Amino acid sequence: MDVSSGLPVGPRVAAHAAPRPGRATLRGRDVTVLPIDPAAHGDALFDGLGGPANEALWVYMHPGPFLDRSTFDPWLKERAALDDPFTYAIADATSGVALGLAALMRVDPPNRVIEVGSIVYSHALQRTRGATEAMYLLARYAFDELGYRRYEWKCNALNAPSRAAALRLGFTFEGVFRQHMIVKGRNRDSAWFSMLDAEWPERKAAFERWLAPENFDLDGRQRTRLRHNSFNI
Repeated sequence: MDVSSGLPVGPRVAAHAAPRPGRATLRGRDVTVLPIDPAAHGDALFDGLGGPANEALWVYMHPGPFLDRSTFDPWLKERAALDDPFTYAIADATSGVALGLAALMRVDPPNRVIEVGSIVYSHALQRTRGATEAMYLLARYAFDELGYRRYEWKCNALNAPSRAAALRLGFTFEGVFRQHMIVKGRNRDSAWFSMLDAEWPERKAAFERWLAPENFDLDGRQRTRLRHNSFNI
């Protein structure tokens, strides 16, 4: 309650700005998340994400598809030069081969709000332990190292796999922004999800329980599913 007006107001929070994401290397057991390097990662990323065989990976994305290197290489170089979105490669922790991309973006340091997006996983990365670990590493970086209050996930409302992934990863669905964008000449309604700093300790513990080696049998199958509050996906 505001004393002078008698009207309800939000709780006070520290007003300092958060640092912007940068050239951090985030190391996990299965994957390493690191700034994209077109020279080092370009060949593997095109193999996993480019060409006609991977055209469907880009259906819900703003860029792409990239059917040949003449379009992919300039785009990758352009992305590497940007600080928002700040794009990371997701590489196999043992071989160093790049298997996918993700970005921290729409960065709002004064309000300490940041979004994870532009996520493109090769078929070799999809539905693996490393795919989940990459999202854990980026969330941990945003909350624990950079100190953001709000971590967002947005996707095309028609993208059912992305919506399911957001819930599995512990984001809360907030609604659909109708006619939010025009992408590739088509309407996009956007589904919005968020995770807050107060929720992160519980989400972090759930990630770490799921990622623990003892949660997987000798064939790499999970013993228990990733759980966030009431979610069990």
